[in-house]
Amino acid sequence: QVQLVESGGGLVQPGGSLRLSCAASGFTFSTSAMSWYRQTPGKQRELVARISSTGVNTNYADSVKGRFTISRDNANNTVSLQMNSLKPEDTAVYYCYRIRTGNWGQGTQVTVSS
Repeated sequence: QVQLVESGGGLVQPGGSLRLSCAASGFTFSTSAMSWYRQTPGKQRELVARISSTGVNTNYADSVKGRFTISRDNANNTVSLQMNSLKPEDTAVYYCYRIRTGNWGQGTQVTVSS
């Protein structure tokens, strides 16, 4: 059974940082490309970042390039999203996503506000 469990969300001031983590289980993580998405009320989920199974290749939404970094630890079955220079418009629920099979985590709320 595929499980994706996000953690690390919270309230942060503009300009601050947060690190999200996604713990994966129930599948062969080291061969799975992974993504982070985010969603705000009334809007579709949008792709934030994507990472290949080996971690060599990454892609980012234009809105987060230079501020967010996706990484993975295949030994510990985790994928992370380091978010720096956060802006109020980064406020959203962030989801971990397994690309091949379309599995989602439950999401973690990130709120950027002073």
